[in-house]
Amino acid sequence: MTRWCSGWPAPAKINRFLRVLGRRSDGYHQLQTLFQFIEPTDQLDFAVTADPMVTREGGLPGLDPEADLAVRAARSLQRFAGVEQGVCIRLTKRIPAGGGLGGGSSDAATTLVALNRLWECRLPRSSLMKLALELGADVPVFVAGEAAWAEGVGEELRPVTVDEPWLLVADPGVAVDTGAVFRAMKLTRPGAQLTIRDFEAGAVGNDCESVVRQLHPAVGEALDVLGEQGPVALSGTGGCCFCRFDSRQAASEAAERVGNRVVTWLCRASNRSPLLDRLSVVPS
Repeated sequence: MTRWCSGWPAPAKINRFLRVLGRRSDGYHQLQTLFQFIEPTDQLDFAVTADPMVTREGGLPGLDPEADLAVRAARSLQRFAGVEQGVCIRLTKRIPAGGGLGGGSSDAATTLVALNRLWECRLPRSSLMKLALELGADVPVFVAGEAAWAEGVGEELRPVTVDEPWLLVADPGVAVDTGAVFRAMKLTRPGAQLTIRDFEAGAVGNDCESVVRQLHPAVGEALDVLGEQGPVALSGTGGCCFCRFDSRQAASEAAERVGNRVVTWLCRASNRSPLLDRLSVVPS
């Protein structure tokens, strides 16, 4: 009988702002952003096996398990820690793919954190963060589980405590290729570097927005629709975008005005990942 350890959350994220400061010598872009966690949340369940196979159930339709970041994360931890056991990963997807909400990265981070416990690897967080960075620049912030001011390619993290507004998030149903966005950007003039004080004073924005609008008109339409309700921001390279509100009621009223012109949902930005709460519970 398969014994599952269930209910490991993998939250989505938003970028409260995104600055592109220039292109590095290795071809990657120097970024500056602030990460917070939001709903929806993917769910991962794990069944540890005696044999060393890593398999996956569920996940994104059509995605080869070999390309799944959760599977890659499990194998990376397995190699690094010399684990002889395997695992079956059951993945329930709720985060839109290619929406700039970090779903794949979050799944990978939850896999690292959960299996570090379930395989009894007992690796320190610093080791998990190193493995996370090898999987993708967004993965470490999900492992850390705290809102963070990020620089570098997004991996230089400084925990922050900022406001946690209510959000109206819009999903135009477009899967944006992040690599294509950055390849299309012409950085003739690098974006201005911000401080936390600048952010708190209202200096936000997303340097990728103009390029994403050109590449994906549907994202531009969603930005315009949501922009009727207040200042709107693209998360990451999109396609999801969001408006901030001081109360749930204000966000709900904005959703009613938007109607069915674009798919939306209400949630609240959080400085703490639900993964940290699950980690404090004895696995079951």
